[in-house]
Amino acid sequence: MKRRIAILGSTGSIGRQTLDVVRQHPDLFQIELLTANNSTELLISQAREFDANSVVICNESHYREVADALHPDGIKVFTGIQSACDLVAGDNIDIVVASMVGFSGLAPTVAAVKAGKVIALANKETLVAAGSVVMDLAEKHHAPILPVDSEHSAIFQCLLAAQGNALSRIHLTASGGPFRTWDRTRIEKATKDMALKHPNWNMGAKITIDSATMMNKGFEVIEAKWLFDVEPDRIHVVVHPESIIHSMVEFEDGAVIAQLGHPDMREPIQFAIGFPERLPLNNRKLDFAELGSLSFAEPDMDRFPCLALAFEAIRRGGNIPCVLNAANEAAVAAYLKDRIGFYDIAHIAEKCMAGADFVANPSLDDIFASNDWALARANELIDKWLY
Repeated sequence: MKRRIAILGSTGSIGRQTLDVVRQHPDLFQIELLTANNSTELLISQAREFDANSVVICNESHYREVADALHPDGIKVFTGIQSACDLVAGDNIDIVVASMVGFSGLAPTVAAVKAGKVIALANKETLVAAGSVVMDLAEKHHAPILPVDSEHSAIFQCLLAAQGNALSRIHLTASGGPFRTWDRTRIEKATKDMALKHPNWNMGAKITIDSATMMNKGFEVIEAKWLFDVEPDRIHVVVHPESIIHSMVEFEDGAVIAQLGHPDMREPIQFAIGFPERLPLNNRKLDFAELGSLSFAEPDMDRFPCLALAFEAIRRGGNIPCVLNAANEAAVAAYLKDRIGFYDIAHIAEKCMAGADFVANPSLDDIFASNDWALARANELIDKWLY
């Protein structure tokens, strides 16, 4: 039988690449549900190409446009986040690809977890903001969470090769982003156009800025803690500008297993939705003679303070990672609108973390309340910021 797939965020980078994997294996997968927020034309095109059963346009102002376009095709159209939450729990769905950007992806992902679906997780915010809650729910409802991030997929694959042996350390690789070789004075003046020029990966604007600040790598540290049940002191970030080694796992005897491949998100996507099989993929294969050499370096947390903030957040625990995530989300949005400077992103996040009421064991309601507070506080700071 075909695996029936729902894609939360089908018009984003991960969603489009997931559909490319499905396009290469129409005999293995069936698209049941697609969701988007604003990209109506692409959503309509995707729904028609893959003969989706249903779509959700989360922005209600676009409902009539999408509904009228897809009515002749017999494709059901819904609107609003709650519709996405309801539909992912349906009996017609086996795998949910959680690729919505930002905190808005948490609610539908939680709904899918509660329904016991296989989760192909690409939405960082789900575990960054609510890691303890989501992992407890996944265990309770027997919902496997398979990582789609290239780094976490690499760690997962290395642990499969370890045949049950416990890890000693995780080496989480980072490209270093577009400002890897810049000094702090030059980085301070970086514009959004500079920050959006990632040297290796083609990603959406928000995650590309997070890569430039290295907040993205900090979020991946938090994700790794929850996915692999490892304390942050055993997670080592190493800058690897070629992005060929996607991450490594070190064991008690000092042996290290690494997963390698060219920067191509379709590889971890196919591994997650095809697991445990590896599917053929028309991607670029490694030529080691052509590579020649690979390089590594320690990250500089003075030039990239967001990485240090993420380590602080996960060590403090509770609702603090959620506060960090929300503050960063607001600050990045302001930076993309040229309202604040590059290092102001870290300053705003740090102030929100310092001012938050600590909740040691947050419920899902606590997480939503912390997110709302941090967004409001960050936007208040942005409105008053001098830059």
